[in-house]
Amino acid sequence: MSAELKSPSARDTAWWLAVLRRRALKMAEEPAGAPEPPRFANETARRAAIAFFNAAFRAEESGLRQAHELASEVADWDPELGEVLRLYGDEEGWHRELLEDFLRRIGGGVAPMGRVTSLLYRAYARAERMETIVLTNLMFETIGATTYRMALRNVREPAVRRMLTILTRDESFHVPLNVHFLRAVLTRRPAALARARVIYRLTFLGLVLLPLASRPKARAFDRIGTLELARAYARELAGLFDDHPELGFAPPPLVLRLLGVKHERGDGQGPTSLAAAERAAERERVVVEEL
Repeated sequence: MSAELKSPSARDTAWWLAVLRRRALKMAEEPAGAPEPPRFANETARRAAIAFFNAAFRAEESGLRQAHELASEVADWDPELGEVLRLYGDEEGWHRELLEDFLRRIGGGVAPMGRVTSLLYRAYARAERMETIVLTNLMFETIGATTYRMALRNVREPAVRRMLTILTRDESFHVPLNVHFLRAVLTRRPAALARARVIYRLTFLGLVLLPLASRPKARAFDRIGTLELARAYARELAGLFDDHPELGFAPPPLVLRLLGVKHERGDGQGPTSLAAAERAAERERVVVEEL
């Protein structure tokens, strides 16, 4: 690894690969959900839940596609990392299947994306440079993990909490894993780092505005306010690289000021940290209260 990209807080590819292989064996052993459909307070909450889990489905679908597309390309220069990408994509695919089934159980189905979300995903799909694809996916994973975690605090229905627990637990592992992907790509292409920093800031702005579109559709289910979610997105995206100051990713200070978010480097134990991935690595040991 180049001197610029060294970090004291990292796990090597062999560690991620070993954990993912163990996790792959456990996926088939996950207990099935309760046979009865979840119950909601009213029809408005049920429709909001359908919108919420449709957004989750699209995120997992996108992660699956991008991971599998990159896996073969990466395998040409790093077979272990290529295998890590493939197994990560498999986990996203498993989530996609769970969500498709869950949407049916709550009386919904996979629906077209809204205008704003569709615009963001189309822009993401047009990315061609590997560092852009990995960085954008990382940031989408981060806001997904943040939303799941916040919804889990508010939702009490057992079957819904189980679905949210699976997503929250696994994204706690996937976010730092995507940081590992990004560092590997930038180590191979250090000249791309300056451009990646610009993309980080631009994507940051787009994602903190996303609650303006999502809240009218999903708030009746997850009870998360627009400003509350925007601030949470900004806080987690700003802290995304706290474990890796050598990368030089700095959040846009004006956006943080406008949202009233103060970014201070964390203690390495936050929900997007390597420590969070280590806590979530063994699925069967995860306790909901730790998420």
